[in-house]
Amino acid sequence: MSLQNDRYTYRITWSEEDKEYVGLCIEFPSLSWLARTPERSLEGIRKLVEETVRDMRNNNETPPSPLSNKSFSGKFIVRIPPAIHRGLALKAAEEGVSLNRLVSSKLCGD
Repeated sequence: MSLQNDRYTYRITWSEEDKEYVGLCIEFPSLSWLARTPERSLEGIRKLVEETVRDMRNNNETPPSPLSNKSFSGKFIVRIPPAIHRGLALKAAEEGVSLNRLVSSKLCGD
């Protein structure tokens, strides 16, 4: 297993429909691996990702970068209806905080 492939984001979840654990890789949303145990589903999806990355490289394709390699600025733009924007701005003013602080706290569930 390549160390680069170990940097991908793996998730194991139960599939009620299949009655097995499913291994997923966020960077490769079309891939999955079913197994009877969480450990085997992780092992399976990791091997499948490794094979996929190898195939992509052999075909001169660039595999996706692992999310763990990306840096995030902490900024993103969200478009909302003007009435909601106004309501949030009023709520922030009433609470004596910035609109940014109010929205950030709501996103964090505070």
